[in-house]
Amino acid sequence: MQELSLNVLDIADNSVKAGAKNIEINISVKGNVLTIEIKDDGCGMSKEFLSKVTDPYSTTRKTRNVGLGIPFFKMEAELSGGEFTIESEEGKGTDVKATFMIDSIDRPPLGDLSETITALLPACNERELKMNFEVNDEKFVFDTRELKEQLEGVPVDEPYVLQFVKEMIQENITSIVGGVVL
Repeated sequence: MQELSLNVLDIADNSVKAGAKNIEINISVKGNVLTIEIKDDGCGMSKEFLSKVTDPYSTTRKTRNVGLGIPFFKMEAELSGGEFTIESEEGKGTDVKATFMIDSIDRPPLGDLSETITALLPACNERELKMNFEVNDEKFVFDTRELKEQLEGVPVDEPYVLQFVKEMIQENITSIVGGVVL
């Protein structure tokens, strides 16, 4: 994928399809390492499927027999000198984690996280989404629980809410990274 935020979107969308009620996206930068982790409490995977989930020809979809999201994410992490792990247990959920060396020429840019989160919001009327974004010691947290409390019953996928959330996330990330493109 051209940017890592699209990998995050793909994996979080898998969480939605797996029936997750809670999805957590953690993005952190410490020194030269960018870490991206997506955790959910969805249906999880069997040990058998987990053992082959990084194979592009393993998928749960019935429409086509190729699943490239997780294999691409793993490849991008490893090409940049980072690592990839995935843990899952049936009935408990899944934890996908990848690290990337920031100074690697092979690391795709992080991309637009505000677009990623905004794209996930329509699925969040029935579930919760939390994003932790941390660079060194500065942190921004977006949590649909807090958003829903403030909205007092207004759906999170209302167009003006989506625009507000997108701008809020952009502003907070820009403030933390100080204009540096990750």
